[in-house]
Amino acid sequence: MEKPAYLQKVIDYFKNNLKKGYTMQSLEWALLRQGYSKALIDRAAAEVTKELAMKAPVLKEKPIIKHEIIDEYDRPVKIKKGFFGRLFG
Repeated sequence: MEKPAYLQKVIDYFKNNLKKGYTMQSLEWALLRQGYSKALIDRAAAEVTKELAMKAPVLKEKPIIKHEIIDEYDRPVKIKKGFFGRLFG
């Protein structure tokens, strides 16, 4: 289904200005002041949000990094808590 030209124009406006760093809310206000209807703006914003969500990369779970101190005989060294660490920690 092809979008009407006026809707595509507003969608392109959103995409171009989002790339420039403007927020979605500021763009909506600018379009309202230019005379576009709230329904058209909301429809275009929903389309843009949907398209951007499809392009967003899938976040992978970060690996857990574990640090360990090893002595000269390749044995792990346990660090003892100090006095205040044992008292308050």
